[in-house]
Amino acid sequence: MRINSGDLLNSILESLDRIEYIQPEDIPSIDLYMDQVTTFMDKRLKSSSRYPGEDKILTKTMINNYAKNELLPSPIKKKYSKEHILLLIFIYYYKGVLSITDIQTLLGPITEQYFQNGKKFNLESVYKEVFSMEKEQVEILKADVIERYKRSQETFENAPSKDKDFLQKFAFICMLSFDVYVKKLIIEKMIDELTAKSEKHEKTQKEQKTEKAEKATKNTK
Repeated sequence: MRINSGDLLNSILESLDRIEYIQPEDIPSIDLYMDQVTTFMDKRLKSSSRYPGEDKILTKTMINNYAKNELLPSPIKKKYSKEHILLLIFIYYYKGVLSITDIQTLLGPITEQYFQNGKKFNLESVYKEVFSMEKEQVEILKADVIERYKRSQETFENAPSKDKDFLQKFAFICMLSFDVYVKKLIIEKMIDELTAKSEKHEKTQKEQKTEKAEKATKNTK
């Protein structure tokens, strides 16, 4: 079967348009039980999943594992706050690219500083700032996809006609995959630097505590 490349590109662009950004105002202000959380996430993000009729955006097991791995603070009286849902949205986007350990490194400081801190600049402020760029980024991404698609259509000019459509599609996938691969390497390098800084800070604090303890011991003699 021949691949209709024009239809392929249009389908990809349409799928990008279906990416839904959950506005903080759309998240219930009242605390939710786990079933309500999974229902909310399913309803708001299912349209951008690979198999909308089958994929589960979030399950009880996933939420429990996130809490177990310290990605998500424990619920209060079995209820999850708006801040819990904001963190779950971040986790949802990260989990397809990063390891659990990397997500911990990235979200740990955010959770520590801004989760239910009661201040004007809180987790919702961080979320709004980051996702305010979403629309602009989608348009940039669409333009980039179109350019790569056009480039792929110029490949395999001498290939057998029966294989040409498939090979051009393969070239298109390779270009997109390499882009993902490089960006993933960049993200991992940045996370490694965050880890190194955190470890250095902890080591310094530990040394300072040891030094204070030693001085206190000397003063009591």
